[in-house]
Amino acid sequence: MVRFCAWADKNAVNRIYHDTEWGVPVHDDRQMFEHLMLECLQCGLSWDLILKKREVICQCFSGFDFDRVASFGEADVNRILNTDGMIRSRPKVWAVVNNARCFQEVRKEFGSFCNYIWSFSGGKTILYRDHDKGVPASNSLSAKISRDLKKRGFQFVGPITVYSHLQACGIINDHDRDCPRCQRINRLNQTVELEVNE
Repeated sequence: MVRFCAWADKNAVNRIYHDTEWGVPVHDDRQMFEHLMLECLQCGLSWDLILKKREVICQCFSGFDFDRVASFGEADVNRILNTDGMIRSRPKVWAVVNNARCFQEVRKEFGSFCNYIWSFSGGKTILYRDHDKGVPASNSLSAKISRDLKKRGFQFVGPITVYSHLQACGIINDHDRDCPRCQRINRLNQTVELEVNE
């Protein structure tokens, strides 16, 4: 019997996300920005809620065009906060605008944000040993990246948020080892096996 990751069966939205996006290596900056900002917006909320609101979030932030979002001001923030179905957190909405500006600075320094964030894993997808003993909420890698992002001015990027982002964008493959998606994703990128706190 084929067994997918247990969380994928929560509802159809989660299953589609699991089967088509989660863990697939991302090498496009717009998509990387979307993944990271969705994780930032999720802080204190359920991921299920974010997925259900994803379409309206995407519309509010111009399809996660980071250059456009970086130019947003007070009027744009008010428009977003008054959009039906949108998350009504002024600090989070401003954080996305702020993070778009920080994202631009990283791109200037590294050529792309993807170059920057994949450098932490040497460009490889990480497979952690002892995966069957449980997946952590964060680890030393996510803490290291979190510190660096915060130093660069990013907001809502704690170690737990960053770990979730690394899972989402394929830097860490945390699919269950017997989930059919696990090996399919491993074929998309070079992999390296590490201890969970390496």
